[in-house]
Amino acid sequence: MAGNKLDPRNIYPIWESALETFIFEKRAEGKSDRTVFDYDSHVKRFFKLYPQAYEKENVRKCILDYLGKKVSVSTFNLRLSNLKIFFGWCVNEGLFDENPTCKIKKRRNPGRIVDISEHDIVKLLDCPDLSTFTGLRDYSLMLLSIDTGIRPKEALTLLPEDIDISVLEIRVKSQNAKTRLARTLPISIQTAKVIKKLLNARYSQWDQSVPIFCTYEGCMMEVNSWYQRVARYAKRIGKKIRPYDLRHTFALNFLRNEGHVIALQKIMGHADISMTKRYVALSNKDIHDQHIIASPVQKLFPKKNRKIKLK
Repeated sequence: MAGNKLDPRNIYPIWESALETFIFEKRAEGKSDRTVFDYDSHVKRFFKLYPQAYEKENVRKCILDYLGKKVSVSTFNLRLSNLKIFFGWCVNEGLFDENPTCKIKKRRNPGRIVDISEHDIVKLLDCPDLSTFTGLRDYSLMLLSIDTGIRPKEALTLLPEDIDISVLEIRVKSQNAKTRLARTLPISIQTAKVIKKLLNARYSQWDQSVPIFCTYEGCMMEVNSWYQRVARYAKRIGKKIRPYDLRHTFALNFLRNEGHVIALQKIMGHADISMTKRYVALSNKDIHDQHIIASPVQKLFPKKNRKIKLK
């Protein structure tokens, strides 16, 4: 019967046919639209640059050349992770003998944590025109980000049913959370009041399926559009600020105001404590800096004698 076994290369003669089935299966597995989009776009980009990579003898060399391009750490890791999953599927289908990415490791990403001053936050919040729906939306969305550290994409998927103003809570559903774990975020009464005002400004014909922070036409706002709007506001105050920077600002100020690190982990939706500890390290640096300024011992010695070698 072995001679009747179908050759997977006959089933998937070109990379496009393999990718089509791969994407179909990932959708069937319940992967998010964003995840499926990333699979599709990264694999297509690779094969369009290296069409010869579908041949077994060429794939490893093409992978190394592609991943050897000078790109940011995050871009490298995104390319690697998406290709690794696709080629793992190809191995299971018998298209390749082994995963050509299996011995390539992700690069360590030091990350970029931005601390926005209180002065700049106030100036940023002054930018939106609150007399318009879009201005009120932008203001309330920035305020929510600063109040809870919610991820931009998670915020844009929130529906009216996801907020309970009576108990000052917002719920991020599991299907919209990056970690696929639902979580509840406490909000300040000021934030709740602004969001309630935004909900009251909605058109009466919009039903509950229209997101809280929608476009003026009642459609879901794209993450890229939100980044562009915040960038324009930031430019007006002479700064470079991204929506994700508001998340960083929340985390740092939560710790500075003596919030518990475990509570921060749960609010931020971190899968483990390692990411949260990066904020702890930065907030600890604040303590050291303040100690240098405020310690009584500093006043006991002239500046030129403050540096003492420790043996």
